[in-house]
Amino acid sequence: MIYDEDEFLLISGIQHFAFCRRQWAMIHLEQQWKENLRTVEGQIVHEKCHDEDFSEKRKGILTTRGMRVFSRTLGAVGQCDVVEFHQQENGVHLFGKEGTWQAIPVEYKRGKPKMEDCDRLQLAAQSMCLEEMLGGSISKAYLYYAEIRRREEVEITEPLKQEVRNVFKEMHDYARRGYTPKAKLKKQCQSCSMKELCLPSLPKLVSVGEYYRRMLE
Repeated sequence: MIYDEDEFLLISGIQHFAFCRRQWAMIHLEQQWKENLRTVEGQIVHEKCHDEDFSEKRKGILTTRGMRVFSRTLGAVGQCDVVEFHQQENGVHLFGKEGTWQAIPVEYKRGKPKMEDCDRLQLAAQSMCLEEMLGGSISKAYLYYAEIRRREEVEITEPLKQEVRNVFKEMHDYARRGYTPKAKLKKQCQSCSMKELCLPSLPKLVSVGEYYRRMLE
């Protein structure tokens, strides 16, 4: 399927969606947002990464920041924190540059590595956008975690790419329907900046019917 530009969803949203579908819908469909310490720290980490005017070449590596990417097959658009282009054979040609280059995206995160695939899905989506735009293939990318100050290599496998396709398909379905899932109290709700807007514990406390009955009384 090929998506029109007005159907594009933000690449960063796949991380929200994989973490919590209700959180994604509230942010990306309802346009609601609330800060907490974690989100502010994350913004600080990303400030330098999105300097679109930054570009440097050192030891055969061309580094760019804030590169805008998109995919018509995913229906996705966004920015890569950092893309490193390594000069090597069997790479792709870049405008104004000699030789061929291998693109390697690097996504910056404020915390530390997670067991869940939220961050890896976002990184894989960026890689798939770069592949579609540049015409090459990307076999690996990196997640940099500020808390441990270390990169984690992520292998961009076909199963991971297929999961990205499946998740974006579900995201587009939610977007077309304007659907926001009901709140479900989970362990990760405690660290979510949206919990005061989402009120995940409310359904546990009282049903809608009981709430109206009390109000009428």
